Amino acid sequence: MEWREAEARACGYLRSLGYAIVARNWRWRGGEVDIIAKDGDTLVFVEVKARSGTRFGDPAEAVDRRKRGKLLAAAKAILGRDAGRVPIRFDVVSVLGGEISHLRDAFREGD
Repeated sequence: MEWREAEARACGYLRSLGYAIVARNWRWRGGEVDIIAKDGDTLVFVEVKARSGTRFGDPAEAVDRRKRGKLLAAAKAILGRDAGRVPIRFDVVSVLGGEISHLRDAFREGD
């Protein structure tokens, strides 16, 4: 499955849960955030991982320490002075074949 299709499916899934999509593929000098969404008052940074099978493991396992660090840095860059004042969360959406799974609050700063 192409990454664009996986991200589009993830956006549709998140919208079905009531999330508002704020941005897709937000880029900055430190990397990229696949989806930024609002879940109520919480700003959610979403990493989307897709695989056609489990030969290389579960897609969510690809969100390693390095990727978590980049997502944390992106959140701080986006929030600027509001960091610590705006509730944030980090989710992972996995698209495995035709199945979507969602790890809500997948990690926190310091994990």
